[in-house]
Amino acid sequence: MLDKWLHLYTSVDSESHSLEMFEHMSLMTLDSLLKCIFSQESLCQTAKSQNPYIRGVYALSYLIAERIRFVPYHSDIIYNLSISGYKFRKALRAVHGYSARVIQERKQALQQSGDDKPARKYIDFLDILLSAKDEDGNGLSDQELQDEVDTFMFEGHDTTASGLSWCMYYLAKHPEHQRTCQEEIDKLLNKKAKDEIEWDDLGQLRYTTLCIKETLRMKPPVPTIGRELKSPLKFPDGRSIPAGYKVIISFSTLHHNSFVWDNPMEYDPTRFLPENLKDRSPYAYVPFSAGPRNCIGQNFAMNEMKVVIARTLRRFDLSPVPDNPPQRVHTLVIRSSNGIHLHVKPRNL
Repeated sequence: MLDKWLHLYTSVDSESHSLEMFEHMSLMTLDSLLKCIFSQESLCQTAKSQNPYIRGVYALSYLIAERIRFVPYHSDIIYNLSISGYKFRKALRAVHGYSARVIQERKQALQQSGDDKPARKYIDFLDILLSAKDEDGNGLSDQELQDEVDTFMFEGHDTTASGLSWCMYYLAKHPEHQRTCQEEIDKLLNKKAKDEIEWDDLGQLRYTTLCIKETLRMKPPVPTIGRELKSPLKFPDGRSIPAGYKVIISFSTLHHNSFVWDNPMEYDPTRFLPENLKDRSPYAYVPFSAGPRNCIGQNFAMNEMKVVIARTLRRFDLSPVPDNPPQRVHTLVIRSSNGIHLHVKPRNL
């Protein structure tokens, strides 16, 4: 991705050209996910046409949000007869087809090797799913495999792409925080022979981590979640919601609650310094949800964001495009209706 940025910078009028972050981040996070979790070289970042999976995810994110907002579409009959219903089925076929191909390619590779274990040094997520057995020795069905893979592929790339894109935007908008991150990253990498982030380096990216956390407060990638109440929910004023009801929790509203956060609309990474956390409820900040159904991939996502932000700020300076600010829109993840456009300029190190 960064090599592409350098090529684009040198091949166009760099002073006026900007890059749309979400497109680049989505391709990069999908590429990374396929390598890390499925051990697959996707080549999606260098393909000349848009990746069909990315295109399908974009369409589904919009169509699902549209269906939730438009009450007549809550009827399966009406929705299936509508143009949106047709587009939904078409996008779903593309997404399911892509994940099904990943599964079948791995199954064929295992059959050809004559073993149920990979020849690689490590096992990945798909290996675990394919080798999983219940107490009767039965493995997951093809449908169950696809359900798990679809969940990880969608949640593992689109949400992270949202977090990264907005983090780049806020660092571009606040150059003082960007410079502090770069100083931290330079101090770490100047001691190394290569600009590579290793596992033990992640704990040293403290200020960069603060900026990521503040971005996830300002723009939590998943804006809302739903839960069904197992017991009545009582409010401080005495009112309650009975058990069995479904409730929607808005992370965006929670993270901007002025009773919890001082100046909630201000971008301030120091909110997450240890001394500022001690008196704050653990449920005041939940970008990955909380409790037994929280995000299973949150550690993967946080580490990926640290690596990407550090590697990016090591090579590039970011600045906003004043006449084209992002316009936040809620789909399944928080996006911008007009994209997130930034100027990128190679640093002179």
